Amino acid sequence: MKGHFYKRGCKCNKKKCSCGSKWAFTIDIGLDPITGKRKQKVKSGFNTKQEAEEAAATLFHELNQGTYLEETEKTFSDFAIEWLPIYSDSKDVKPGTIRVRLHEIGKLLPYFAKLKLKDITRKMYQDALNDLKDQGYSDSTREGIHRTGRMIFRKALELEIIKKDPTEFAYVKKDKKSIEQLEEDEVPKYLEKEELALFLEIAKANGLEHDYLVFLILAYTGIRVGELVALKWKDVDFKNHTISITKTYYNPNNNTLEYQLVTPKTRKSRRKIIVDEEVIHQLKEHKKVQEKVIEQLGDNYYSKDFIFAKMERQYGYPIVIKTVQNRMARLLRISGLNPDLTPHSLRHTHTSLLAEAGVSLEQIMDRLGHTDDQITKNVYLHVTQEMKKEASQKFSELMRSLR
Repeated sequence: MKGHFYKRGCKCNKKKCSCGSKWAFTIDIGLDPITGKRKQKVKSGFNTKQEAEEAAATLFHELNQGTYLEETEKTFSDFAIEWLPIYSDSKDVKPGTIRVRLHEIGKLLPYFAKLKLKDITRKMYQDALNDLKDQGYSDSTREGIHRTGRMIFRKALELEIIKKDPTEFAYVKKDKKSIEQLEEDEVPKYLEKEELALFLEIAKANGLEHDYLVFLILAYTGIRVGELVALKWKDVDFKNHTISITKTYYNPNNNTLEYQLVTPKTRKSRRKIIVDEEVIHQLKEHKKVQEKVIEQLGDNYYSKDFIFAKMERQYGYPIVIKTVQNRMARLLRISGLNPDLTPHSLRHTHTSLLAEAGVSLEQIMDRLGHTDDQITKNVYLHVTQEMKKEASQKFSELMRSLR
């Protein structure tokens, strides 16, 4: 391999340089596969010729061993933009996930935007994570940001455009929590069976259009609200009393006309749920009412088979998730129940009641469309532990009654 050493920018024209120029080298590193012309590597900034020669020797060794990497000059910002479609295409990522990744990239940009990927060190990356904590971002938010950062740098490493991954040993600092905080975090809020009965009574008596059926299905099936809004009549098997979950609703701006139907959260989320007779009965009644509206409106109805379709303005379009959230907040106020509950709380409620009924965790996971979910496990364990305490108390009472 050819190469030479020189003082870059030196104009002394003397054997002994007095202008303070740094040493540099230029080395042939092979042929350009497209043009067939020789490729050269230039590196400068060395204080002595010996330093330049040692660096060149290291480079020669890497070239001979086949381990040489031409690191990219791209900035973090530029590569992050390139990475996003690669990530999206390789994993069949849903629009909502892309939106989250963009948000998380945005949190890293103030630290790295104009820095070259190859110049970002482990310390710089860790300092960024620590600073995000100091700014008050939650553990889960910082974990998400770190997850995105790690994927970006690992892809750069995989593409052989950087030599080291600055995220390799990084970690998300967390504050130690008190026992009370841990207990509060572990078990999400949900309705007890008496509270659920009251909530559904209020929904039936005071609910607006769709309310009773919406919350009945959420409570009796444990499906996600996005899965509910996406339901079509073809998903219901009235004969076998099942509902098939094959899609979910995506509409971050809550614009009725701009919805998307996307594949469920995970493969396991595609499932068929056996439902109660009451659910089937209410669906049949709802279908009758809807068919009359469709007959009256004719071509003015957006006929796409949605079960929970709007019946005023934009007729036939699926209701937005925000509507379900607002309706639940209204019914909670009327019923005097915990105002912090959300439609997703009914999913946890479903879990708790199945656990109380003696259904196994595996069966509950299957019904909810989970492969593994810690929150569901926590609800299940909380309920079953309470049942064990109750059984112990009943045994003690029985033994005391014998004295």
